[in-house]
Amino acid sequence: MPAKSPEPDPLSPETLALAALGWILGDQPRADRLLDLTGLTPDTLRDHLGDQGVLAAVLEFLINHEPDLVAASDALQVPPETIVEAHRRLIH
Repeated sequence: MPAKSPEPDPLSPETLALAALGWILGDQPRADRLLDLTGLTPDTLRDHLGDQGVLAAVLEFLINHEPDLVAASDALQVPPETIVEAHRRLIH
């Protein structure tokens, strides 16, 4: 019997960043602001979703605008500090 793949950590920095990106992209003005402020493009997002630098940029976008940080933390059901810590783990 093959070994079962471990389930991804629901609160891993990568998982949280991907969930945050989904939340950001759910609002067109916010998504446009993400692209404008980070310099990311739709192609970069699509082609580099697993890149820690891209994921860190997504979380940094939230951290730099407290209303979005608070709204994202509510939507993702995590404290804002969890998003900040996930960003820290992605950049180190």
